[in-house]
Amino acid sequence: MSTNRVDPPEGAMTTVRPAGLHHVTAIATDPQANADFYLNVLGMRLVKQTVNFDAPDTYHLYYADEVGTPGTILTFFPWPNAKPGVHGTGQVTRTAFTVPEGSLGWWRSRLAQLDIATSEIEDRGSEVALSLHDPDGLIVELVEHEEDGRSVPWTKGPVGDSYAVRALHAVTLTEDDHEKTAGLFADDLGFGLVEESGDGVRFSADGGSGGSGALVDLVSDPSAPRGLVAAGTVHHIAWRAPDDAAQEVWRDELVEQGLNVTQILDRNYFRSIYFREPGGVLLEIATDPPGFAVDEPLLELGRHLRLPPWLEPNREEIQRNLPALHLPEQA
Repeated sequence: MSTNRVDPPEGAMTTVRPAGLHHVTAIATDPQANADFYLNVLGMRLVKQTVNFDAPDTYHLYYADEVGTPGTILTFFPWPNAKPGVHGTGQVTRTAFTVPEGSLGWWRSRLAQLDIATSEIEDRGSEVALSLHDPDGLIVELVEHEEDGRSVPWTKGPVGDSYAVRALHAVTLTEDDHEKTAGLFADDLGFGLVEESGDGVRFSADGGSGGSGALVDLVSDPSAPRGLVAAGTVHHIAWRAPDDAAQEVWRDELVEQGLNVTQILDRNYFRSIYFREPGGVLLEIATDPPGFAVDEPLLELGRHLRLPPWLEPNREEIQRNLPALHLPEQA
């Protein structure tokens, strides 16, 4: 997908269209348990082992496809002493990945053999999905989808190409009332309407065509508790900007719309801006470049702790404060 000029809705300022999901970032507790699950159970690749740049006393672990393609990435801040979060309103409550068509039966059997509880395979009409929880309670969904070439599947782990996790499919935001959030996605961000239901709406970053990897579901649930972002919950979601120029346009237009947007921040592997939607969920716009091979070879991605230049002088102290992380051998 690419970012194109579009005719904005009446009254809106947006002249660029997002290019789909870039990554989702969540909070965990034990980094080893987190790595064991995403590497050994879901079979993803650890493409970057670094630290939270704003709090370098904790890891920042990035899981993705073989090369860390934007749109395939799930990242974690594992704080060992983090309290459990609360799933509720003002929060991203589901993160969905695509797997090959016809593979959910295999996945359900695999997860059962590993004593991991799942939902029944659910036919939702437009998609077939399987839900499960990671060790900290984060809700992850696997959704069958035809091959679309968005990713380079990682097959050197325990899951072969016929079943491997491909890419991000959709995120679900639960709100007390989703109407204001819907206005932000439609008017300020230029998302297109895919479908509406009694208690929610689906938008797509690709202009409403409903392409996988570009989807956000907004659900109203006024009976749900207010969400608490802590262990087992999503910290933020990021949308793709193809380059710095597009990101700068987005930032200027969002500021003009009255949103409180951060300055552009250097995350070493991409550049980011952050702002909150009306319900409170933290949103990010992240650039595709420079990518994860900027500081280590493709074959070595995720094998060693990498630090940005401004933290490198403190490497010894940072490493001393991080728990050891034992990774499986790669084939």
